[in-house]
Amino acid sequence: MNNIIKKSLQALLIVPVLALGVSATAGVLSAPTANAANCASNSIAGGASAGAQCAQGSDQKADLFGTNGIFRIVTNVLLFIIGAIAVIMLIIGGIRYVVSGGDSSAVTSAKNTILYAVVGIVVALLAYALVNFVIGSFDATV
Repeated sequence: MNNIIKKSLQALLIVPVLALGVSATAGVLSAPTANAANCASNSIAGGASAGAQCAQGSDQKADLFGTNGIFRIVTNVLLFIIGAIAVIMLIIGGIRYVVSGGDSSAVTSAKNTILYAVVGIVVALLAYALVNFVIGSFDATV
């Protein structure tokens, strides 16, 4: 019974990881820009700034901070994943608590799972607030 539950949960967690991996490679496999030769000559004469502009892809965001900045998007996605995993672990802990059948070690293990899941949710919320505060302070100075 436990092996079936473990394999089912592993299968459910593998699907989003594979989907993220496939979507991440889609941008990498895009065709190079037409002005690649111009970038090579301009980056040598223009210094580091011109080289950084040439390294930027055509579909890459130019702003790092702000409401649609790269940092905010990446941190929001990562914090969403962390929060989703914590909620899943909270559900698993609840199921383990119900299925424990009065066994004291199983009850203790289930309570620890619930406790650590709640701590994970709190840490994810605090990290979200901290990241938004820091990005907001960078956005105000830029």
